Amino acid sequence: MITAHIPAVTRKVVRIISKTKEIKPSRLRASANLNKEFGFDTVDVVDIILELEKRFKIVIPDEVPLNTVGDFVDYVSSHTMRQAS
Repeated sequence: MITAHIPAVTRKVVRIISKTKEIKPSRLRASANLNKEFGFDTVDVVDIILELEKRFKIVIPDEVPLNTVGDFVDYVSSHTMRQAS
């Protein structure tokens, strides 16, 4: 498996999430629950999803559970790898 681009994907995803609420990227651990720890609401999450879809040219279905930074990174990483292959 090629994992060379995953750190770049992680940085981009964290940057997008951090801009939504102006949170320092260093505070966004993979296990950080966006709602509980940072007060993200549904609109914030939708904004993140729309930006990720645009940036990575992927579709994120509504039913995908995205609660933590790691959830976003894992979903984007796995779906951008599929497109590249």
